[in-house]
Amino acid sequence: MSNIKKVLVVGGGIGGQSVAIGLKKGGFAVDVVEILPEFNVYGVGIIQQANALRALDAIGVADEVMRRGSPYGKVKLCLPHGVQIGEAGTPPIGRFPSHNGISRRILHDVLFEEAQKIGLKYRMGVTVASIDNQPNIANVAFTDGTTDSYDIVIAADGVHSKVRKLVFGEFKPNYVGLSVWRYPFKRPAGLDTGYIFFNKKHKIGVIPMTAESCYIFLNSAEGENPMIPEDQLVDKLKGYMSAYPVPVVQELIPQVTDAKLVNYRALETLKMPAPWYKNRVVVLGDAAHTTIPQLGSGAALAIEDAVVLIEELQKEGEVEAIFDRYMKRRYERCMMVVDVSETLGAWELLEYNDNPLPEGANMGMLMGKTGMALTAPI
Repeated sequence: MSNIKKVLVVGGGIGGQSVAIGLKKGGFAVDVVEILPEFNVYGVGIIQQANALRALDAIGVADEVMRRGSPYGKVKLCLPHGVQIGEAGTPPIGRFPSHNGISRRILHDVLFEEAQKIGLKYRMGVTVASIDNQPNIANVAFTDGTTDSYDIVIAADGVHSKVRKLVFGEFKPNYVGLSVWRYPFKRPAGLDTGYIFFNKKHKIGVIPMTAESCYIFLNSAEGENPMIPEDQLVDKLKGYMSAYPVPVVQELIPQVTDAKLVNYRALETLKMPAPWYKNRVVVLGDAAHTTIPQLGSGAALAIEDAVVLIEELQKEGEVEAIFDRYMKRRYERCMMVVDVSETLGAWELLEYNDNPLPEGANMGMLMGKTGMALTAPI
């Protein structure tokens, strides 16, 4: 094992909790700080493909995630009236199915419960104020006025990462011209797998979360100013959903009643240039590579980052060599996912604006090829 003993994880999201759990189990002293005074995770779903489950298994929580979620096969790609035109997702990997639907809140709960079980402590409402990032130590001042020193600091604090800005400078996310809408529902009796329906102005997915629940996501183009007032969210979402005459969508429309349950956001990407480390600070997850949900792989990448970093920290070597090995295993894979997601998003935007696709563009084929690539070992 390396001579690293004491680790600070900044951010208590999916990537931050994953790396903290794995390091704590590996015998490291781990502190976790989270800027929010209490967790407030929205209750819509997250798509976990087989590679995400494989990564969660490495930190010991895959079985519980599948028990609380809803495993299913590949997602069916369909025209607005329900005619299937293809399928997408990773093939199964060993005992892990193509997909596991789960609420983001439940996934977060599984990770948090595992963290508590192994004695991880979280400092809520606290984040980093400054970092003196030396070659041999990171001296950290926190927003509550305390200070401490760490062998390494892991920045898992999201697309607008404060740690990344303090250590590496400003990297601004790129708005891709698309927005995503999500809403939770009681699961229809006939929902046997995930479905995505395409039309010329938007697309909608109906995705299982648990045996009793599901959610929809809908991608749309809202122009240069994607902000929508809360009192318009329900009517606009219902209007978009009405364009799909299939029963699995139509029966959900009357349930869209509460603007507070509409999770709406403009979609952004961010690609931090290599290397994702400097001296004693290393970056993972959305803080390094924010993607859009066209491949359903954002959280999976963060969990994979965590697993690879855990593995490398348990090997011999100097910090720079460890971080360099982490980069070599993660950079190209993560950039592939962001690049392909951006390509799919750009093609969708062309269609939504009544522009022709590039010659040879095939969304289903590209999604299938990328899904196969994600089954490769990390």
